[in-house]
Amino acid sequence: MEPPSQIKQNKLLERLHDDRPLIAVELRPPKAGLSYAESTDVWIDMYHSIQRLVRRDTYLFLTDNAVGASEEENLGHLAANLADDVAPSRIAPFLTCKHTLDHCLMYAKRAASRGFETLTVLGGDASVGPPRCVPHAQELRRLIREQVPSLSLGGWANPHRDPTKQAGYIGSPDFMGEFYLTQIVSHHSIGAVERFVEETRRREIRQQGVFGVFQYRSANPKTLSRLAEFFPVPAEQLTREFDAGDSAEDVCMRTVEALRDIGVNKIYLSNLGFSGVDRRYARMMEALGE
Repeated sequence: MEPPSQIKQNKLLERLHDDRPLIAVELRPPKAGLSYAESTDVWIDMYHSIQRLVRRDTYLFLTDNAVGASEEENLGHLAANLADDVAPSRIAPFLTCKHTLDHCLMYAKRAASRGFETLTVLGGDASVGPPRCVPHAQELRRLIREQVPSLSLGGWANPHRDPTKQAGYIGSPDFMGEFYLTQIVSHHSIGAVERFVEETRRREIRQQGVFGVFQYRSANPKTLSRLAEFFPVPAEQLTREFDAGDSAEDVCMRTVEALRDIGVNKIYLSNLGFSGVDRRYARMMEALGE
């Protein structure tokens, strides 16, 4: 599916279709309800990290409340505080269906008016938090496409599920997206990922995928159990790796290398935290020789 003519020059899309590897970063806004001082401190740390990250030729995905947690609205903070320090084209905010439809459509219009070129439009966890304004994210993408055609839109795929169905979903004209992010994957599930990738290649699906890699900071059983509510967590294998002395960065980079071995070179890193994200990213790039 060719992207609409209005968004052919979108910088993120151009980068995704470039042969060069890309390791993007997913960041989460601070939780709502923090004191003004606490919230300000977190956002300041994030701004500094964002400024340093974009100097390294990467892109950022800033999440919405896709896991049902109440988080601060991301767009207003970005527009008000980054000013001219970071081009909005470097950032693709998440927008989930876990808001009213009026809010979602106004959010998209605000994003476009403030120079953002891309939104990643997802359903959001239907089991917690407020209900979705539409049953499926593709319906919201269709409405945004009608009202804000200048924006490029990203969707979602899950390589852990039936690869034929997942690839068919992405390749359908109803997908209404120019790229997709994937559920978190691991080198421990690389077989499923490879089957999904092979199916997208067989179908010659044009949309580029950006594959999620989570930085597990430890093998704490309670933490892993909590994370497993949202995506598949190879708890036993992770425990063995940490018990063997591997660092969080070692484990994370092992998944990046496994993805590259099967020909996936567009990746986003998740759970790098709020403070010092750019330093963690730099260490990982050095480990990859980049």
